[in-house]
Amino acid sequence: MITCCTLLIRLLEKYGVDTIFGIPGVHTIEFYRDLPATNIRHITPRHEQGAGFMADGYARATGKPGVCLLITGPGVTNATTAMAEAYSDSVPLLCISSVNQTSELGMGGGRLHELPSQRNLTSACTVFSHTVLDPGEIPHVLARAFAVFSSGRPGPVHIEIPINLLTAEVEFSPQEVQTVSRPGPDPQRIEEAARLLASASKPIVILGGGAVDAGVEATQLVETLNCPVLTTIAGKGTVDESHPLSLGATLPFRDVQGLIKNANVVLAVGTEFAETDLLYTGRVPKFNGKLIRIDIEAEQLVRNFAPAVPILSDARLALQAINLELARDENQSVLPDKTGQPIQDIASATANLEWQPLAAQHQLVLDIVRSELPDDTVIVCDSCQLAYTGCHYFPSQSSRHWMFPLGFGTLGYGLPAALGVKLAKPESAVVCLVGDGGYLFTVQELATAVDEGIAVIVILWNNGGYGEIRDAMVETGIPTIGVNLKTPDFVRMAESFGCHGCAPDSLEALATEIGAALRRDLPTVIEIHENAPYLLNGGQAHE
Repeated sequence: MITCCTLLIRLLEKYGVDTIFGIPGVHTIEFYRDLPATNIRHITPRHEQGAGFMADGYARATGKPGVCLLITGPGVTNATTAMAEAYSDSVPLLCISSVNQTSELGMGGGRLHELPSQRNLTSACTVFSHTVLDPGEIPHVLARAFAVFSSGRPGPVHIEIPINLLTAEVEFSPQEVQTVSRPGPDPQRIEEAARLLASASKPIVILGGGAVDAGVEATQLVETLNCPVLTTIAGKGTVDESHPLSLGATLPFRDVQGLIKNANVVLAVGTEFAETDLLYTGRVPKFNGKLIRIDIEAEQLVRNFAPAVPILSDARLALQAINLELARDENQSVLPDKTGQPIQDIASATANLEWQPLAAQHQLVLDIVRSELPDDTVIVCDSCQLAYTGCHYFPSQSSRHWMFPLGFGTLGYGLPAALGVKLAKPESAVVCLVGDGGYLFTVQELATAVDEGIAVIVILWNNGGYGEIRDAMVETGIPTIGVNLKTPDFVRMAESFGCHGCAPDSLEALATEIGAALRRDLPTVIEIHENAPYLLNGGQAHE
């Protein structure tokens, strides 16, 4: 016989969990009793929202679920924004919390940390939320959670355990845990899709976040078809953006959408075609040709755009099957000769992208970031203007190397998520792009970074408030209320946490600081003012 908490921790380790994010509280200390006997590392953030975002970054970097331990009540409510972000962006996140005693649930007795229904609260932003009423449920509910993470469209799961059950005894018989594989495609739909693609004179491929683990198969497909490929922001880097057939993450732009409109077959893999995929211009693509959609979620296949050929499948398995079908002689014989034409189309479509006015300044900074950092650097973004430009401008060579809180558009995501990424990939350089507004939502996590020796590089775009909203107000004739903010001395603030802080006065100095940051074993905060003379002068130092 072992306790409920011991069973939980042992099973998490069996499922491959190696890192947990959480702040111990009076209702959760029992979870910590058995941690020293495991190989699970515990990271203490300074706010539970930070715990959720760190777990999110860890999950996006690895594809494995990120795990949080949360205190009853305020710990759960603090982390709910992170759950909603993970739900919106299909990120596997396991949030385990305590809850009040079973006899007190829903009674309104004024107990510590009490909510009318904690599960009802989290049910609105999770794949499912479960209250454990018997310790024997633990293996079954964890199996259900990991089935969500491994076999379907992933998302957050919340499991709450009443505090009176944390030390309740349960019989434990050691056994191997099982995960569920993702489904493969219907062979008839694959044949139909392959025939359409093989005979298409102007096919095009669009890859979303659901395709991030299918880069090899997607690259093989576009090379076979000799056709352009582009991604959403969530799918950025799935095909190397330096590949001659890649349009990069350019879905919102007019000339790229012209290629889509003129294509006679469009293959869309793992994408919602959501509003947030089109934020830079807000322009919705049009499909005049036949649309083939591949998605792990049946409902998603018919949302926003109805396909001629819907394929319910894991993206990698479906693309593997299409590649095998295209290799058959009857399909090889009808593949049109498009030698040279796709490259010309790509060059034409990307020659005059519709950059917003401040993009030229952003591009100066992003060019330095690219030139000074290794190819495998992971860029983690907050919702900020520098990142908006970077989503479409900065080239990614592989998936899971550009992360952006796209669906929910959360401020404060960047710094804690970058810490989670660095913990997951300590050998990689990790850079956080953040604005001064969003940075102040979660700046306290610099303390976590210093505590744990997490050497991330923060590039802080300072435009003196909520610049994107301010610009929108000015553009629409609305008074700029609540957007021009007093900002602290960010360099001294970084130093007070024990980080290195700096504010370069030229692009050359920025390059030097980035190079130096790579050699440090502590976080570096590099502040860049939007109105810095060297940005306003096109990169030339002010004299």
